[in-house]
Amino acid sequence: MNAAIVVDSLHSKALPDLVRKLLAARQQSLVLYNKLAALKPFVLTEPVQHLLRQFRQSLVDYLALGPFEVYQALEDQPADSPYNPARDLARQLYARIALTTQTALVFHDRYDGASSDTDLAELREELSLLGEDLAERIELEDRILAALRDAAPPQPEIRALEPMSIAAQPVRP
Repeated sequence: MNAAIVVDSLHSKALPDLVRKLLAARQQSLVLYNKLAALKPFVLTEPVQHLLRQFRQSLVDYLALGPFEVYQALEDQPADSPYNPARDLARQLYARIALTTQTALVFHDRYDGASSDTDLAELREELSLLGEDLAERIELEDRILAALRDAAPPQPEIRALEPMSIAAQPVRP
């Protein structure tokens, strides 16, 4: 019988897994942001509405992963954790990150249920402003992620153990 340890990183609360989830959500949001920004002019069609909905949902998912997952996991670390410097940095930067969250949520709410071309009249400018705030947020998050990476203990490899057959063992006289 082969023994293997299966780690469900999707539902894991371990910091390395949470960081991977945060980076994946960030990447998805940025891809959708770029697709949306590339649509010019902004005319209210079903594809534009669909992309805008996708982006808004992805943005909220990304925004939530920081404070509700990664930062909370940092706060939950024990007093002797090697992640304490990253936690201290996150505490210092949190207020600035929260400001970018507010800007993004205003954007999200502004385009909730956009139903006419006049609703999209300011989209280009608002996407530009949102992009600036997201760039600042990413810079701040990357500082925290670098501190996490620097503090992370080495990860031992988890390997599946092959059973050894008794017949395959050398016989000692």
